[in-house]
Amino acid sequence: MLLVVRWIHLMAAATWTGGLIVLAATVVVLRKEGVSRDTLRAVARQFGRVSWVAMALAIATGFAQVHLSHLPWTYGPLHVKMGLVLLVVLVAGGHTITARKSSPAVRGALQGVIILVSAAIFFAAVHL
Repeated sequence: MLLVVRWIHLMAAATWTGGLIVLAATVVVLRKEGVSRDTLRAVARQFGRVSWVAMALAIATGFAQVHLSHLPWTYGPLHVKMGLVLLVVLVAGGHTITARKSSPAVRGALQGVIILVSAAIFFAAVHL
């Protein structure tokens, strides 16, 4: 059971972070090609649907792994990873809520922070 939960967790985390990287690269090309803002919004909305499901799965399976593997909650790297997950969820949630009202520079900065924190989560996961 733990192996299946771990597989789902890794697939969800890869979908979230990999999707962020692909979305960032895609938006740059779409902007250069002069794609309308409505099209960019549609791409972002579809990414949001997939990525938020992936994040929810990653969080649920993360907690399941701790429970199934009996990993101690006092384990330091686990707390670092959980803190980073909380941070990325808060920043991404704020970005999702404010994206329509934010300037492209603010949106880009928030997206950069989300990608960096997501990469840091992977780094923390390696140390578990």
